[in-house]
Amino acid sequence: MKQYLDLCQRIIEQGTWIENKRTGKRCLTVINADLEYDIFNNRFPLITTRKSYWRSAIAEILGYIRGYDNAADFRALGTKTWDANSNENEQWLNNPYRKGEDDMGRVYGVQGRSWLKPDGSPLDQLRKLVDNLSNGVDDRGEIITFYNPGEFHMGCLRPCMHTHTFSLLGDTLYLTSYQRSCDVPLGLNFNQIQVFFLLKIIAQITGNNPGMAYHKIVNAHIYEDQLELMRDVQLKRIPFDPPELHINPEIKTLEDLETWVTLDDFEVTGYQFHEPIRYPFAV
Repeated sequence: MKQYLDLCQRIIEQGTWIENKRTGKRCLTVINADLEYDIFNNRFPLITTRKSYWRSAIAEILGYIRGYDNAADFRALGTKTWDANSNENEQWLNNPYRKGEDDMGRVYGVQGRSWLKPDGSPLDQLRKLVDNLSNGVDDRGEIITFYNPGEFHMGCLRPCMHTHTFSLLGDTLYLTSYQRSCDVPLGLNFNQIQVFFLLKIIAQITGNNPGMAYHKIVNAHIYEDQLELMRDVQLKRIPFDPPELHINPEIKTLEDLETWVTLDDFEVTGYQFHEPIRYPFAV
């Protein structure tokens, strides 16, 4: 929690105003932020200075794991995070690759589960990674990336948190996640949860112990219409101790995650929080 608040304070004190062409809004921006999460001791990085909706963040990652490309499938899992980008982004609405209402295109999970090779056949990055880690193999390339510049025009949004590198030392699994851009008041809250969850769940289904997760952000920013709420409300609140995330131990394989797992298989305990803050979202 402290590292999150420290980053917010750093942006306010040291940030530079940058005009964002996609949203038409200005952002107070800093370059390079490094966060760390202790998965081994289950210190779940859930924001406590405002209410955080962790279930939606985990549902989104489950959708990526399943390779979903439609906002309706994400809603069925328990999150509406893709509703706006799939249905309100003017450029995407006029894109010939858009297949219709709720279509997201070839983004995130599609790239992770069905990256197209030059011959047109699909490559399942996640399957390779899980198979290797389950067999105690780390080829120094246990990587899943959603960043495919050749297909940016075929999706509603370029990936923000785009690459995840897993490292196996003995039976302890580590994760380094890379993010090109981060809306700190809104997005980072989700992204912290997702990095933590991704290491915890992959460690569980591959039979390894989770270690530390390292989260590198390149461009961290606060939009101009979020600044007052962050500076005058959230940063004045005293944080609570971190809660814990518990995962159903019956989840043992990638196939489990692809088929029967729901949000009821995850529980957060010890979560104390302040009142919600409704930050504006930039589409």
